Order: sequence, then structure tokens, then C-alpha cells
Amino acid sequence: MAYTRRRVLAGLGLAGLEAVMPPLITKAGARLLMPSLSAAETGAGACPFQLAVIDDEITQDFEKACQIVAGDFGLHWIELRSMWNKNVTELDAKEVEDARKILEKHNLQVTDIASPLFKTDWPGAPRSPQSERRDQFHANFDAAAQDKLLERCISLAKTFNTDRIRCFDYWRLDDQKPYRPAINAKLLQAAERCAKDNLILLLENEMSCNTATGEEAATVLKAIPTKNLMLNWDPGNSAVIGKTPYPTGYQLLPKDRIGHCHCKDVVRTTNDTTKQKEMDIYDWAPVGGGIVDWVGQLQALQRDGFHYGLSLETHWRGAGTPEASTRISMDGLKKVLTKAGFSC
Repeated sequence: MAYTRRRVLAGLGLAGLEAVMPPLITKAGARLLMPSLSAAETGAGACPFQLAVIDDEITQDFEKACQIVAGDFGLHWIELRSMWNKNVTELDAKEVEDARKILEKHNLQVTDIASPLFKTDWPGAPRSPQSERRDQFHANFDAAAQDKLLERCISLAKTFNTDRIRCFDYWRLDDQKPYRPAINAKLLQAAERCAKDNLILLLENEMSCNTATGEEAATVLKAIPTKNLMLNWDPGNSAVIGKTPYPTGYQLLPKDRIGHCHCKDVVRTTNDTTKQKEMDIYDWAPVGGGIVDWVGQLQALQRDGFHYGLSLETHWRGAGTPEASTRISMDGLKKVLTKAGFSC
């Protein structure tokens, strides 16, 4: 599927808790660790990042996804978005407990809850061109449901022993300026709610939402100075709408406000001249096979003190299936990490 600056549709295929498991809560911004994992087991000292995969980029079979992440990829971290054809926020109590037991069986820790929080239309604004009924990873919550959804995410974060919840900032408007102060106020309110439970709210730069690029993310973070709101930096999402994420976008970001990173890659495929001005068209690619300077980006992240979740979000489906494509992209990511000088 092709991607343009104006219409970026993620043809992603398959993708995407109240059990009893008291979390280890520390001050906001700190990483929670399961006490059963030693430094050696988590790869501390060998890899500066918490290398992970978003579970549903592999399969909706959560047991199989965990087996691949832990057994085949040799990782200790996973990001939760959807499983068993349900968004993680819509799992029932038994499914939550089953998921927790599977994670424990495979000795996996959770980087964050990759929730769909605030991935909806901003109330009162003209309908966003991006609010099409696209794949939302088995979730579709309207604006009125967001406060309840946030509480659910907080509960899941505690259950899965993570201190991070991913969010967005509403479907992208043609003109967000009249609504931006109110959107920022909503993000601040949510971050302050998370702070009460020592949790971090991660705003992802998403091409279909109001914060899509490094430039826009820097502006939002400056407008909302609370340290409890951090960025889920996604260079691929910025690149797919024609921006240069590294070094151009990255150099604008407050480095101490980057709390998570998604890894995928992008290729420029052709040009669309059907409109008055030429627009580049992009498609996903295996990590290391596209235009994102991942070697430079990873080296910069490590240099600037980033040591949180680095999650493969494959998106590319060129190998035919999500699992096969993710295996190729993980191989590419590990090669990029090696080129950057890291043993992960």
C-alpha cells in the first residue's frame, strides 16, 4: 500500500488486563523491573536498550508471539497492543490472567501498554480527514470513552508491571491551531492522572494524528512541560509523511523527554503527480532497508542517555505473513544495532 503526505493509511493486517500482581512502583520516569530477572538475564551491560517487539506484529496467538520473542529472538521485553483478536484494553479478567501467566512462563517483561488512548476525533472540531475506519488494532473508542479508557490502561499497567502507557493526540485536523490548547490541556490532565499512580504517559508521533513529526512533538512537549508526559518517538511515522526524522526532527526533541521508541523503516516508492504539486509516496520496509538512518539514530539515542523500550513495529508485510515479515525485520534491526556498535 502506498502512503502520501495527505493520506497515510496503515494497511497493517493483524496487529493489536484485572489480575492480581502487585507492581513495583517507583518514582515517575523510572523503569519497573520484575525481581525474578537478574541483570544478566535482562542483558544489562550488553545492550543499552530494552529491545522488544510489539506482540501483534507477529501473530494474534499470544502464546506463540511470546515464544518467538523470547525463544527465537532471545529477548526479555515485549510491548502489548492486541492479542486473540482483541485490543489489550478489552481483555476480560480471565484473558488478562492468562496473558500474565504466559509472560511469566516466557520470562518476558512489558515495556508499556500500547493503548489506543486519544486515537479518536476531537469533539467539536470538523471531522478529521484521517478519521477513516482504518485498522485500530481491534479498538474503536469515541471521545466520550477516553477517561474510562485511561482508567483501564492504568489498571493494566499495574497488572503487567509496567510504568508506561502509550497515547495519541486525536485524528489529524486540517487546521489544529484553534483546538491545540484544549488538546494540550487534555494531555496534561491525563498525564497528571497517571502521575498519581507513578505512571508515565507516552505520546506517540503518529502520521494520522495531530503530532506526526519531530518538529510537532517538540512543540507539544514544550507546551506541556510536565516530565510525566514523555514521547514515544517513531522515526518511521515521521519519514512516511516526507520528513527527515534523524537528524532533523530528532535534534529538536528534548532528549530527557523521550521515553520509548518504535522501530520500522520506510522506502520512497514513486511520485504522485495527480494533484497540482508533486507528492512523494512511501511504503514500509524492513528495518535497515529504508531511508531512516537507524544507525545514526540508535547511536544518538544511546549517547543522549535513552535506555528504555526499543520496540520493533514491523508494519512491512513483504514476506507474506506478519510472522515471516517480523522475522526478517528483526534480523535487519539486529544488524543495524551491530553496525551502531551495540550487542543486543
